[in-house]
Amino acid sequence: MWNHVQAVLFDLDGTLIDSAPDLGAAADKMRVDRGMPSLPLAAYRHMAGAGARGMLGIAFGMTPESEGFADMREEFFRNYEKCMTERTYAFDGVAQMIQSLEAAQLGWGVVTNKSMRFTDPLTRQMPLFSSAAAVVSGDTTPHAKPHPEPLFEAARRMKIDPQSCIYVGDDERDIQAGRAAGMKTVAACYGYLGQKADTSHWGADAHINSPIELLKLLGRG
Repeated sequence: MWNHVQAVLFDLDGTLIDSAPDLGAAADKMRVDRGMPSLPLAAYRHMAGAGARGMLGIAFGMTPESEGFADMREEFFRNYEKCMTERTYAFDGVAQMIQSLEAAQLGWGVVTNKSMRFTDPLTRQMPLFSSAAAVVSGDTTPHAKPHPEPLFEAARRMKIDPQSCIYVGDDERDIQAGRAAGMKTVAACYGYLGQKADTSHWGADAHINSPIELLKLLGRG
């Protein structure tokens, strides 16, 4: 479909890895520590893409404007740091997809809004990321998605034209950022998405229901 593509950039949580179990566990520990009943993972999963804001919203009904939110967020962060690779795994088909990209001599990288505090140790501990040509976090540049600057930074690190990249993500912000960077965009419809997400309104160039479907778009499937 896209013969000019030289590299593929991916969002992290909900696109390459399922981190919802560890994110949910970090928030649920806060409930249990306060004598509240545990919630099932299913309660947290759909908001995993929203990070601390989403997890604290589910666990305690908090918003960033709530009193004490900053302290609760830091407690969540500490919990998450202790467990962030215990239950996190790559989605089915991701490893095969990456191997196929490498076999086709296509570069790949990660652009996430997750902060370096978590992205760096997580990607170091998961062998999947050893061949990533770039890993850009939400605080690597002065801007986070949907601003295109993190995508531009990844392209610079890979020494390629942004217009030769495609960006794959499971959030509307990913598609907005990719379009702003002049990249082809792919909506990962198997990701977290959120309760009210309608990917048909995002303006993505393509939609996939599994990682392997990306290879078909690239003529590699």
